[in-house]
Amino acid sequence: ANNQPCWLYQLSKAGKLCVPAMNVNDSVTKQKFDNLYCCRESILDGLKRTTDVMFGGKQVVVCGYGEVGKGCCSALKALGAIVCVTEIDPICALQACMDGFKVVKLNEVVRQMDMVITCTGNKNVVTREHLDRMKNGCIVCNMGHSNTEIDVASLRTPELTWERVRSQVDHVIWPDGKRVILLAEGRLLNLSCSTVPSFVLSITATTQALALIELYNAPEGRYKQDVYLLPKKMDEYVASLHLPNFDAHLTELSDEQAKYMGLNKNGPFKPNYYRYDRCSKTTHHDFDYVQYTHFYCNVV
Repeated sequence: ANNQPCWLYQLSKAGKLCVPAMNVNDSVTKQKFDNLYCCRESILDGLKRTTDVMFGGKQVVVCGYGEVGKGCCSALKALGAIVCVTEIDPICALQACMDGFKVVKLNEVVRQMDMVITCTGNKNVVTREHLDRMKNGCIVCNMGHSNTEIDVASLRTPELTWERVRSQVDHVIWPDGKRVILLAEGRLLNLSCSTVPSFVLSITATTQALALIELYNAPEGRYKQDVYLLPKKMDEYVASLHLPNFDAHLTELSDEQAKYMGLNKNGPFKPNYYRYDRCSKTTHHDFDYVQYTHFYCNVV
């Protein structure tokens, strides 16, 4: 749910990237654990801390079904919310359908929603037109990128009144008395209104540290002024460092099994195209991944 890597690839394509860069955000250990598992918990934590809302029976639309959106939808559904999803990507949309979520357009359902949650990494996902059509008491928040997803600037007009209810919670009041509950002024809910578990921070920080060590220790010429993903072997190493917290014991391949699978007994254990559970771009790396992302950014 973060568009910074795409921005890096755009700089690289334009020849404006001055140094080699590691795209940590799209590494497996960042996407799966920070974006999916952490957001699955922090969405509930942030909403409870700010609104004390009861989730059972609430109509919720989650904009975006990437890793963050998947985590949010999973958590909300588990507590009895009626969740639907908006998507631009047909593959993610099909995943949402197969996971039991109705895929809709925001402008078709916004009047009925009790909560609107953005997780796209894009801008102006929720516009003033959407906000005008929301019902009284609708909760609006962002789990995606920066403060660009909700058009908060459009709400700072003379006809609307802002009332600060508590820290990070504003009621935006329309002339007819309707109130929309805006959390963290459209900034990231999980960073503004909830805590991030130290375990997840450890995974992400370890990934970042290894990326820096790799760039620093790499022999001259290994990395050009381009964008790279962390080698899969390092992703696996980050995961292995955190397994003792769960008293987890890995099974070891026999020589015969490793030969049959064409693997090194010590890893990496998956080919570059392996997608780890759900559709993800995280396992394509180096030049193949750069070419794919250049194409993707240009198309989008």
